[in-house]
Amino acid sequence: MKTPTELQALIDDGVIDAVMRPLKSGKEASVYVVRSGHEVRCAKVYKDMAQRSFQQRVQYQEGRKVRGSREMRAIGKATRYGRKQQEAAWKNTEVDALYLLRDAGVRVPEPYGYFNGVLVMELVVDADGHSAPRLCEVELSHDQACGFHRFLMRQVVKMLCVGLIHGDLSEYNVLVAPDGPVIIDFPQVVSAAGNNAARTMLLRDVNNLTASLGAWAPELLETWFGEEIWALFESGALRPDSELTGEFVHDESAPDIDSVRHAINDAREEALIRQQGREAAAQED
Repeated sequence: MKTPTELQALIDDGVIDAVMRPLKSGKEASVYVVRSGHEVRCAKVYKDMAQRSFQQRVQYQEGRKVRGSREMRAIGKATRYGRKQQEAAWKNTEVDALYLLRDAGVRVPEPYGYFNGVLVMELVVDADGHSAPRLCEVELSHDQACGFHRFLMRQVVKMLCVGLIHGDLSEYNVLVAPDGPVIIDFPQVVSAAGNNAARTMLLRDVNNLTASLGAWAPELLETWFGEEIWALFESGALRPDSELTGEFVHDESAPDIDSVRHAINDAREEALIRQQGREAAAQED
């Protein structure tokens, strides 16, 4: 395997010692397994702006702080300098979020530094030392699904307590380590106080996880953790250790209650269909 230019620079600077293999490649970045001294880590190499799509980014970037007034004006005018600053801000957002969330006790990969567009961080592994699977790739017992759901709801709460919402949380960006789930991928992280779509994104994050884990524990599909968490946040009562019940009384006069309910019910129906498919496959076996 040819060493990517960005990682060769890190080898030359002594940040890492070797690139072992590619781990995954997505729209935003490519991730490699690297060796640093006696430790195996991973390096996330962000793709150039020309290779990536900025579609739907506006909804995520609303409310994010820009370091200076010049940069803010340039981004607003979409100049070449502004696009460059926007790209840098997009990358820095994930790095800043990782350190903030790590310090807040959220289970995320341990960050080890950001070097010229490359984020070096913990390689999350399974019990055998292999790259940990995603939540969508594992089979769970009923009790495991319930335990994972409780743990992940607590992580969502801890994130919100420091003003952040993942914005794209699902079974595809949760890894399963021996000590439980690890949340990854934060370039689209949302400011809870500064983004008009914050509530919608929080509900989507929670409902995605509930629908996925509800395939193994169907009673989770009757809970309303997203609404409960947001109500506590709006009232200023949310704390990292706030007791959650999953119960919530909807305001029937709210103008968007029907659309919210339809979206949630769609997610839950999809989870039930998936559960029925698993049961049918098990019976055939």
